[in-house]
Amino acid sequence: MASLPWPCSLVFYLVATATVSSALSLPIPSLRFQLGPWRYAHATFYGDESASETMGGACGYGNLFSTGYGTATAALSSTLFKDGFACGTCYQIRCRGSPHCYGSFPIITVTGTNLCPPNWAQPSDNGGWCNPPRRHFDLSKPAFMQIAYWRAGIVPVMYRRVPCVRKGGIRFLLQGNEYWLLAFVMNVGGEGDVGSMWVKGSNTDWMRMSRNWGASFQAFSRLVGQSLSFKITSYTTRKTIIATDVAPSTWYLGMTYEADVNFA
Repeated sequence: MASLPWPCSLVFYLVATATVSSALSLPIPSLRFQLGPWRYAHATFYGDESASETMGGACGYGNLFSTGYGTATAALSSTLFKDGFACGTCYQIRCRGSPHCYGSFPIITVTGTNLCPPNWAQPSDNGGWCNPPRRHFDLSKPAFMQIAYWRAGIVPVMYRRVPCVRKGGIRFLLQGNEYWLLAFVMNVGGEGDVGSMWVKGSNTDWMRMSRNWGASFQAFSRLVGQSLSFKITSYTTRKTIIATDVAPSTWYLGMTYEADVNFA
């Protein structure tokens, strides 16, 4: 029988040590949202100074004043909107390369709350500003007026994704009926977006909810009379947090309930 140049125990030690060292050297994905790179896009505005036309929208946030988003909002072109998964995401925007930009080139931060749909009747460089693959922000007029002279109509901009800074916890507006729960998810911090969601009644196990539209998720189950907990996973980072007993057993449809947790 051939003899080993080293004792078996030493060989095992060296192999095990190398394996552990290799594993420790592998990059570990970060669950913390990182600033995105600056990119080029264009911006227009819709509505007037009251921003009344920006209320509601494709994300389902309703009255943007009462839900905390105010006038610092944007309708996103479909390339940015990502079929609704970009609802709640935050962006820094600054005007660049136009005589209509304000001289100090101020930076604003806005939240994506709506979809700017394609206009296939117009060319992408003349009216069809939100046609794919264009990256475009249709701002509220008050937001647009912070970066450029409003009569410009459209200006080139630079933008980047940034963490959303929110006060308080994630909020859930409950709609539906006795056998169908529809939850609109708002005030999401950090990444700002929601990729998937689960609900748990005080008498049930966790149930995966399906996305209805925008920032709303649904469960077809009778949850009346049970306190509700939610588990939310970010679309961007896949980070998951659990909001326990957000709504008491006496919850009502049409009411908004706030969790004591949020993404950082």
